[in-house]
Amino acid sequence: MLFDWYLEIGCRSGKVFASVRGKTVAVDPFFRITQDVIGQKPALYIMQKTSDDFFESNFLKRCGIELSVTFIDGMHLFEYLLRDFMNAERHSKRDGVIVMHDCCPFSFEMCTRDLNNIPKGAWTGDVWKLIPILKAARPDLQIDVLNCKPTGLVVVSNLDPASEVLFQKYEDTVDKWRDVALEDFGLNAFYKLFEFQDGATFQTETSVFDAVSLDPASHEVPGYATP
Repeated sequence: MLFDWYLEIGCRSGKVFASVRGKTVAVDPFFRITQDVIGQKPALYIMQKTSDDFFESNFLKRCGIELSVTFIDGMHLFEYLLRDFMNAERHSKRDGVIVMHDCCPFSFEMCTRDLNNIPKGAWTGDVWKLIPILKAARPDLQIDVLNCKPTGLVVVSNLDPASEVLFQKYEDTVDKWRDVALEDFGLNAFYKLFEFQDGATFQTETSVFDAVSLDPASHEVPGYATP
């Protein structure tokens, strides 16, 4: 699929956005890029800063950028992901899509908020909380959870860039959820909030991306200006 503007938050090596063909904004506080990541993109902006600082800079508004698709894989603490979601939605097209990584943990250990004791292997932190938070505060959103290994993908559509609900509730939401552990919330209660969808089937059969997808034939491939 080809999109107009793609934002990726948390993209240290550039591996994911390297394959994107549309105009791209990549945000990470500490890049380690060792490959060609521009490819056939007509534009690529690499911002080596935190996502909070990036949104605070108002870069997207100043450049007149409305996001088609956003992929968030940043700091794995729920308040960070919540802010990233809020800010990305505010700058998205009405038919835009936001995809969040690592929201479906398979152990309690991987949910730790202790940055000094992150377990080896997969670490999701407590970003699982975004699913119950968004379902409670924003029932207008369409939330699809995909069974992509190892810790799922959450695809959010039916966005409302003008919504202030999450901004108005942010402090109360953080206070309410900061000390809630998955053990206390309950695995069964968490996984009853949604049904996993097959990732491959979703990609081929969903209409979620239709409104922001561009005709590949419209994509001008960069070429040499001189022989």
